[in-house]
Amino acid sequence: MQVTVHAAKTQLSKLIEAALRGEEVIIARGSEPVVQLVAIPKTTFKIGLLEGQVAGSGPDFFEPMNTEELALWEGER
Repeated sequence: MQVTVHAAKTQLSKLIEAALRGEEVIIARGSEPVVQLVAIPKTTFKIGLLEGQVAGSGPDFFEPMNTEELALWEGER
């Protein structure tokens, strides 16, 4: 569907609903198309995405560094 800028201003809610349904919505200045209204896809975030796929317990970040690691960290080597 193609609408003019003036029509888009007065019917924005309807145009957004049309875009969400997957319709192509073009806004034109006069007869020249200038903008396409596109819905932003919803993304899902899943906590624990790699649960059971990562081997081992990983590093313990609260464990103190040994003297060699500490020296490297402080730039002494």
